[in-house]
Amino acid sequence: MKLKMAGYAILFVLCAGILLSVIVIKNQNLSEIDLVAINDVLKTTEKNWGQISAGIFQNSNQSFSIIDDVGNVVYQTPDYSYTDIYDSIKNRDTIIDIEHNNEMVGKIIFSSNDQLLIQQLKKDLIIYICSIFGVLFLISLLYILYIDRTLLKPFQQLQKFATNVARGNLEMPLNMVKNNYFGAFTEGFDILREELREARQREYESNRSKKELVATLSHDIKTPVATIKALSELMLLQAKDAKVTKQVNTIYSKAEQIDLLVTDMFHATLEELEQLKMNVTEVSSEILVDMLENVNYDQQINYESIPPCIILSDPLRLQQVINNVISNSYKYAGTKITIKANIFQGFLELHILDYGVGVSEEELPLLFHKYYRGKNVEGKNGSGLGLYISKYFMENMAGQITCYNRENGFTVTLKMKLA
Repeated sequence: MKLKMAGYAILFVLCAGILLSVIVIKNQNLSEIDLVAINDVLKTTEKNWGQISAGIFQNSNQSFSIIDDVGNVVYQTPDYSYTDIYDSIKNRDTIIDIEHNNEMVGKIIFSSNDQLLIQQLKKDLIIYICSIFGVLFLISLLYILYIDRTLLKPFQQLQKFATNVARGNLEMPLNMVKNNYFGAFTEGFDILREELREARQREYESNRSKKELVATLSHDIKTPVATIKALSELMLLQAKDAKVTKQVNTIYSKAEQIDLLVTDMFHATLEELEQLKMNVTEVSSEILVDMLENVNYDQQINYESIPPCIILSDPLRLQQVINNVISNSYKYAGTKITIKANIFQGFLELHILDYGVGVSEEELPLLFHKYYRGKNVEGKNGSGLGLYISKYFMENMAGQITCYNRENGFTVTLKMKLA
């Protein structure tokens, strides 16, 4: 309704301006020629030629100038200033020949104010037109401001709102303004935002419940697995038959694999729940010797002496990292393992080398992704979480873990920050 009123106002001002201009032009009459008065002046001049004076024109109200046949002014009224015949023609003055004794002896030039009236008419029209356009501009400006406030800004708010929703920011409400043309849309979009936020919260709580269930089950599974491992060790001590010993070793090996998988799953779930706690402290590099010996089951690991230094580490998590890396080497390379240590650029570096076939170059960047397993995993148990969790641990201990292929094998490098 308001938009229609603004349009009507603009149309009204335009029509009123045109009508006013027409009235001004119509009422601005040009000067009319008084033929009787002109004729009286002419007869008087011809009758008194040679004796022209102001007294003989006392009864005339005309403005004129009398010139002789060579252009000299013989007489002119006080309110008229003659210049020359060309200016008079240009000014549209009335020019009449004077005859005396049947000879043309001069001219009478009657003043015309048409030019002055035309100039005044132009000025008036310019003023009226400027005023009209000024009023139209003001109305248009107010109209544009109104459109901006009632249409454009609500659209911009909707656009900003849609951007926030697309980015997942569902906490920013869509403000509803009184007399907004898009009030119903605004309310509908804000209800949609609320529904999406509640749905996301329900999804988050559901996923969290699932993860907590997985973490609980993973933790509970470790207890019977530990029992199986303990009983297997006891049976190994008591077994005297080679066949029985081999079978018990198989049971123990599988139980160990289950234990590693469950541990990886448990830690990954805790990391997603942001409950995977770490206690980073300053420790001596000597602890690495014990950690390496803990995984040197069959004396397949050859390692150099560890440079004495103080590193930032969580010993429990660092042991898990070494366990994961060595376990992968045993599983996929099946060769002896060489470990070299050195200090470089503020880090104690531990290079773990196996002598297997390595991995393809395109797979290298993917090894630390969650649940990723390479092309050489056929027939081997695993979940694709070991290196992912190891990277998480190393980075949260201010260290790094990298890997690369060599000509004769594969290398994983652990970098531990010096204290």
